[in-house]
Amino acid sequence: MNRVKTGIKGFDKLIEGGFPEGRSFLISGGTGTGKTIFAIQFLINGAEEGEPGIYLTLDERPELIREDMLRFGWNIRKLEDNNMINIIDGTIAKIGIPSDEEFSLPATGFDLDKLLLELMKAIKKVKAKRVVIDSIPALGMNFENEHDIRKAILKTIYLLSRAGVTTILTTEIDPESKRIGKYGVEEFVSDGVIILYYMGLGTQSNRTLHIRKMRATKHSEDLHPLEINEQGIIIRNIDEDYNI
Repeated sequence: MNRVKTGIKGFDKLIEGGFPEGRSFLISGGTGTGKTIFAIQFLINGAEEGEPGIYLTLDERPELIREDMLRFGWNIRKLEDNNMINIIDGTIAKIGIPSDEEFSLPATGFDLDKLLLELMKAIKKVKAKRVVIDSIPALGMNFENEHDIRKAILKTIYLLSRAGVTTILTTEIDPESKRIGKYGVEEFVSDGVIILYYMGLGTQSNRTLHIRKMRATKHSEDLHPLEINEQGIIIRNIDEDYNI
């Protein structure tokens, strides 16, 4: 089995060297846990290893993502210019405003089939190996009921699997039902589930990572401290001495 290294320090050794190639993985957690940073770091590290990637944003405008990621020294615009990363803007089409991005939905409202067509076009253009969809809850806001949302998630993951890309999807833990995914289907159709936790204690914060599921892979079942610094995310061992 081929492995796709995330390049996130301390993480790949927890999953036998990397994600199984061509599969989909769910990153779940609350606000501020580092889901988007984890996903973009996966793309950045892939681009640096010669593996082009696609970032489909349904939450945050592309220009803000580029700006925020410069704090970690990640020049996404430069990687875009070199066709190593492409951003698809799915944030404003539903309100009828055209996007300035090269890849985006028409300003005629949200349409899943058009979105997936744009995604497949981008994958083909750059010969992408990695894809990030951020986020599933934002995708779900475009549907009237959970049945349609589940169909959309299943269709998206199926097409990405057929395309042979390794995919990260971000979602949120439902605070009421405590489900790993907001719609109760994401964790079952994904090949792996990684949960990020955040707990504030006075003036300090404590972030942790737990690998809940990873098909075809022996993986750590421990809670691991997660640190976000100027280089991005680092995963620690629980017995490691470090400053939060």
